[in-house]
Formats: sequence, C-alpha cells, structure tokens
Amino acid sequence: MGLFGRIFDSYIGILSLFVIAFILGMGVWFYRFFMKKIEEEERTKK
Repeated sequence: MGLFGRIFDSYIGILSLFVIAFILGMGVWFYRFFMKKIEEEERTKK
C-alpha cells in the first residue's frame, strides 16, 4: 500500500493519475470516432 499512499499524497502523483486517465479516455474517444467514420464511409460506398 506504500505505492498508492505515495501516489495520492503528492501533487505530482495526482497529476500523473489525471494524465493517465485523460490519455486512456482520449484513446477510447478516438477509437469510437474512427470506427463511426469508417462505418459511415462503408455505407456511402454501397
């Protein structure tokens, strides 16, 4: 539990967790966005 205590106790640790969560969320958003655009393009080709 020392690692988690160290992460949540310091400003840098909290900022790091925020950045990691933001990057993961951005990856999910880009994946969904590109899949939607690919699906739309395939529908218009038919």
